[in-house]
Amino acid sequence: MLVAAKTFHNCAKPRCQKRDLTPLPPMTIPTYHQQYLQAIEEEIHRVVERLNGPGYQELHYMMAYHLGWEGEGAGSAARGKRIRPLLLLLTCAAARGEWRRALPAAAAVELVHNFSLIHDDIQDNSPLRRGRPTVWNKFGTAQAINAGDAMFTLAHLAMLASSERVSPSVTLQAISILQETCLQLTQGQYLDLAYESRGDLNLDAYWPMVKGKTAALLAACTELGSLIAGVSETIRTHYRQFGESLGLAFQAQDDLLGIWGDDALTGKSSESDLLSGKKSLPVLFGLSQDGPFAERWSQGPITAGEVPKLAAELQANGGRAYVTETAENLTIQALKSLQYAQPQGEAGQALEQLAHQLLNRVG
Repeated sequence: MLVAAKTFHNCAKPRCQKRDLTPLPPMTIPTYHQQYLQAIEEEIHRVVERLNGPGYQELHYMMAYHLGWEGEGAGSAARGKRIRPLLLLLTCAAARGEWRRALPAAAAVELVHNFSLIHDDIQDNSPLRRGRPTVWNKFGTAQAINAGDAMFTLAHLAMLASSERVSPSVTLQAISILQETCLQLTQGQYLDLAYESRGDLNLDAYWPMVKGKTAALLAACTELGSLIAGVSETIRTHYRQFGESLGLAFQAQDDLLGIWGDDALTGKSSESDLLSGKKSLPVLFGLSQDGPFAERWSQGPITAGEVPKLAAELQANGGRAYVTETAENLTIQALKSLQYAQPQGEAGQALEQLAHQLLNRVG
C-alpha cells in the first residue's frame, strides 16, 4: 500500500494497527492438520530464503523478523496463527484436492498479508505488532517499505511456482486471482485512510472498506484452494462466498471487541478504537442514531476517561446488539455457502469449526 504522511482525525494517539485475525482461542483442529502448519512454515521459509544471499542478509533478517522467526520474542506468538494459508489448504483438502499442491499458493497469500501489515504499520504509525517493535520502528521507515516491497514480490514468485505442481492454466488463473485481490486490498486501504478525515459517513460506507481490507484475502484463500482442487466453477463460487462472508463476519466481530472486548483475554486495549477515532461498525451505527454518542463524537478527540461512559452510551443505543446480530447473520451466510460447496471429510469439518472460532472469540 502507498505510504504517505497523514493527519489524524479525532485522534490523540496513533490509529489502531490492522488486526491479524488474532487472538483466537487455541486451534482445536485435528492433530493431523498440524502437518499443514508445519508444511506452510517450511514453504514460506523456502520462498524467503531466496533473499538470503551475500549482501542481502539484513533485508532477509527484516522479513524473518516480521514473520516471527528472528529477533527478541521470536516464536509462535510473533508468527501469528497463519490462518489464511491454513484456510487455503483446508479448502483444497475439503474439495477433495491434494493439499500439498496448494502450498505455493498458501505461501503467497501469507506473504501478501504480511507485506500489507508492514506497510499498514507505517501508515498507521503503529509502534508494535504482536507485542514486538514493528519493522519500521526497529529498522526505519525507508527500509521497512523496501522489506514490504520485497515480500510482495516474493509472494508473486511463490504463486508462479505453482506451475511445478498444477497445470499452466490453473497457475495463470491463480496468479490473476491474487493480483485482483491485491488491487482490492489497496482499494480497501485507500478508503480506510480517506475515511479518517470525513464526517459524513454512513453505515453503507463501511462495507466496501472492510470487503477490501479484510474479506478480499480470505475470499481469495478459499477460491484458490478450490481452484487448485479442480472443482467446478459453481462450487468454487460457493467457496469464495464462504471466505468473503467469513471475512466480513470476522471484521464485524473484531470491531465489537475493539470497544467491548476483555483486554486480558484479547491482548488488545478495548479503549483504542474509541480513542483513535476509528470509523468502526459500532461507531458508524452510533453516529447514525444522532444521540449523545454522536453529539460527543462530533466535538473532537475522546479522552481515556470518557471511554467507559461512551461505550455504555453506544451499547444503550443498540450499537453492540446491532454489531452482534450483523456478525451472526454474516456467519450464517458463510456457513450456508460452505454447505452449498459440499466440503468433505475432516477438512470440511475443520472449515466449519474455524468459522465458529472466528465469531465466538472472547468479548
